[in-house]
Amino acid sequence: MNTTQDRFKEFKRLQVQAEREVAYDSPDHLVPWGTRQDSSRNRRFNQKLYALMGRQDRPLWIMDMGCSGGGFVKDCLDDGCIAVGIEGSDYSKRLRRAEWRTIPEFLFTADITRPFQVTAEFESGTAPAQFDAITSWEVIEHIADKDLAGVAANVKKHLAPGGLWIMSVSAKPDIINGVNLHQTVQQKPWWLEKFRSLGLEHVEAYINYFNTQYVRGPKYTAEGSFHLVLTADKNKVPPVPNESLLIRIFDTWLGSFPQKLLKRGVMGV
Repeated sequence: MNTTQDRFKEFKRLQVQAEREVAYDSPDHLVPWGTRQDSSRNRRFNQKLYALMGRQDRPLWIMDMGCSGGGFVKDCLDDGCIAVGIEGSDYSKRLRRAEWRTIPEFLFTADITRPFQVTAEFESGTAPAQFDAITSWEVIEHIADKDLAGVAANVKKHLAPGGLWIMSVSAKPDIINGVNLHQTVQQKPWWLEKFRSLGLEHVEAYINYFNTQYVRGPKYTAEGSFHLVLTADKNKVPPVPNESLLIRIFDTWLGSFPQKLLKRGVMGV
């Protein structure tokens, strides 16, 4: 019998089957903005995610829903993960923008409010893909309230046991050319209750662990946002790693206004 490591050595590719390949009626597709210019990444988040998940027997599986230019997905692949990006608009795909030029076989379009399935192909056959982490950076507020259940169902279907859904959420409108791209603008308590009703629980301890280091958030081009880390089964989630005070201070400093000011003064960037 093949070991877990052998099976993942057999990995060939990912495929996505979607009921609707593009979110044609989404304001983000009709009035491209973030999908036209974003390709966010933060290597410190990646480092902390890998330490949290702690997998040694196989690569981590990561899906970024609302991947825009695919920068985060590219970093995960470069780090040895098996990663896939799902984007609701085909703007970046059509223009081969950002990482759609470099890793098109790992970036796909799909309307995440409708059923979709990521399938992994191995030398020995295919199987539904299960992900250790699913991320959504400034995405969920773009979904109308009535469609949130569909998104949550897709997430639960793709999460491995103990897997985490990590997201940043904006709590303010985003009006571009007279169109409010944020279809559900609510504060954190509302979101916690909404996701609880959809079978997903927030784990606040992970917010303390990531300690402001995310791909998007108040430090990183998303002022006024907050973060959630959700799971379908709290009993199976990974323990929070122990960290030294020095690491805690470093994460607080990294990306802060004083750090950016110093960097600008010393390096001119």
